[in-house]
Amino acid sequence: MTRRSLVLSQESAGHPFRRSLPAHVFTEPLGIDAEEDENARAAERWRMAGGDWRGFLTAYCASFVAIIVFIA
Repeated sequence: MTRRSLVLSQESAGHPFRRSLPAHVFTEPLGIDAEEDENARAAERWRMAGGDWRGFLTAYCASFVAIIVFIA
């Protein structure tokens, strides 16, 4: 009985790991405009707002004070 894989493999890829990757990995990359739009949206999602900075600084200062009190 022959063993058949559940996923179709990419026979042009020489290494077994590359053969196991799905077909969409080997498709053409997005155009420059689409990539720039995607990068702009990602940068907007990662941008920190004022509340984020306040929360970060509060946690940092509280941790710093706790460590100094523990050491002293």
